[in-house]
Parts: sequence; structure tokens; C-alpha cells
Amino acid sequence: MGAERATIDTVAVRKAVADLIRGLGLDPARDGELADTPERVADFYREALAGLDPAAEPELAVMPHAGGGDLVVVRDLPFHSLCIHHLAPFFGHVTVAYLPAERLIGISGPARLVGLYSRRLQLQERMTAQIADHLERLIAPHGVMVRVTARHLCMEMRGVRTHGAVETRTVRGALAEPRWAEALRPPPEGARG
Repeated sequence: MGAERATIDTVAVRKAVADLIRGLGLDPARDGELADTPERVADFYREALAGLDPAAEPELAVMPHAGGGDLVVVRDLPFHSLCIHHLAPFFGHVTVAYLPAERLIGISGPARLVGLYSRRLQLQERMTAQIADHLERLIAPHGVMVRVTARHLCMEMRGVRTHGAVETRTVRGALAEPRWAEALRPPPEGARG
């Protein structure tokens, strides 16, 4: 699937939500409860899916790097996204690590990339790869690792109705070498801030 870029038509979303409410056997015009729901849902989707906007791509500060074996790790970046299959939320944390070659990005860069790719209708596996791909295109590091751990409400509220985190990981280049395994291992549960 290619790059997803779109402008959200909030009028169409409001109409679709009103139709959905009717389809559920309810009256979308019911005062005090459902009357403003279509507009609220349209606003929610506009914000939650802001990464679909062609203008959403963040400007990331790229700086020269003198070299060396410095590993950059930004851990436990929170995110919320919507499952492309059920439009249900999934959420959790992302860790981004890279071994710089000739360029670095500002420390907020990984968080901005997580925000861009999580604010789309998404698959966790695809989001993991998209963040790594973007980082590789931008700064061509010696290696990159992206780990996403998330709970999926589509899995918890329907189907198998089971709870627990799903982890996906992309490890490329030098960071796939065994010598980096310890540095990239997640901290123990109690050690997270």
C-alpha cells in the first residue's frame, strides 16, 4: 500500500456518523445525547487522523554528526492510533534507536515521526516499518531499530476478547548485529518511568 495522504471531508464524516447512528436503531437528532455526536466524531477523526493531511509531515532538524559509535535511543514514546480494519483504537509506546552515520536528527524527531505515522488509519506492523523507513531516508544511519508495543481494543472488545500487548519490531543495518542486543533490550517493567 502506498503513502496515504488525504484531506478529511468532515461534512461527509458527519453524514456517515448520523447514518451509522440510524443503522444502530437510534435517533441521531435526540437532544442532549446524540444530537451533537456526528459533529464530535468528525472533529475527533480530523484530529486523530491528522497524519493523513498532506501538510502534516513535520520538519525535522537534521544536523551533521562527527561519527563515533554513539547510539541514540528514545524510549517509551506514547501514541494512539486507529486500526484500519475496525476503526478501533490501539495505543502504547514506541522506542526508536539509531546508530548515526554522518547526520543526526533533533531529539524530538522520533516523537514527531511517531505522531505522523500513528495519526492515520494504521496497522501496527506497517507503522513500525514506516517510522524506520522515514528515519533511513532522512539521515541514512548505520542502523535503525523501531519497537512498538500496543494494546488493541479491536482484539480486546471483540473476536478473541483477550488482553495483552502486541510487540512489533524492525531492526536494520548494524543494529541487527548481536553486539547491540543488550543496548536495545527493553528495560524491566518496574524500571520504566
